[in-house]
Amino acid sequence: MDYSTLLFDVSHGLATITLNRPDDANALNLTMSRELMTAAIDCDENPEIRAVMITGTGKMFSAGGDIKAFMAAESMPHLLKEMTLYLHGAISRFSRMNAPLIVAVNGTAAGGGFSLAMAGDLIISAESARFVSAYTRSALSPDGSSTYFLPRAIGLRRAAELMLTNRVLSAQEALDWQLITRVVPDEDLHAEATTLGHELASGPTLAYGRVKRMLLDTFGESLEAQMETEARNIADMARSGDTAEGIAAFVEKRPPNYSGS
Repeated sequence: MDYSTLLFDVSHGLATITLNRPDDANALNLTMSRELMTAAIDCDENPEIRAVMITGTGKMFSAGGDIKAFMAAESMPHLLKEMTLYLHGAISRFSRMNAPLIVAVNGTAAGGGFSLAMAGDLIISAESARFVSAYTRSALSPDGSSTYFLPRAIGLRRAAELMLTNRVLSAQEALDWQLITRVVPDEDLHAEATTLGHELASGPTLAYGRVKRMLLDTFGESLEAQMETEARNIADMARSGDTAEGIAAFVEKRPPNYSGS
């Protein structure tokens, strides 16, 4: 598919999705929201894609929702319901697909851009990046999954502080708060994230998918239900080609050659 607000590339099992509205701070509009959902479905459906990276062009990761588009809409509530339909569909598929999602935050992540970043399985940030919820600054409430992922990552009190006060976190503060996974020099961000993406793309994709789904569900399950899910998943994985390869590689003292199946 041809995208107008994104760049989409697949190389050696890694799909790279780049937010590409640099003149508009990579702000999310209706087209970008729709294209993110299409890209997420492509990543979920294509067995050749075994890891995904999201990043941005220019100086910002994403400033969040396109306020100018909001103001120009005939009905802002109608527009926001349509945008969130697509954005939330994208995040749901990124979260439920087997392929791990890396978010490489190249600059400020605010509002919907902040929420999108928080949906990553692994979040790598440039040193110069900044993180801010920003919604209530415009008398809006959060969307894009941040009220789900943020309290789970940093706790209810800190999530409330970020969302109510719009405190801006530096990359190092975000790391200290366990909001993100890693901070790297700006000039190393793309290389570090791409290297990690290729490492994951060569890994046991089905096992990654089981890990992702169990972690998503864990706070809503009892201990016994979660352990039953663990038992069924590990038994199911034992039937996979990747598990056979992983065990053989361990016994033979060689690197595994996973196929993702």
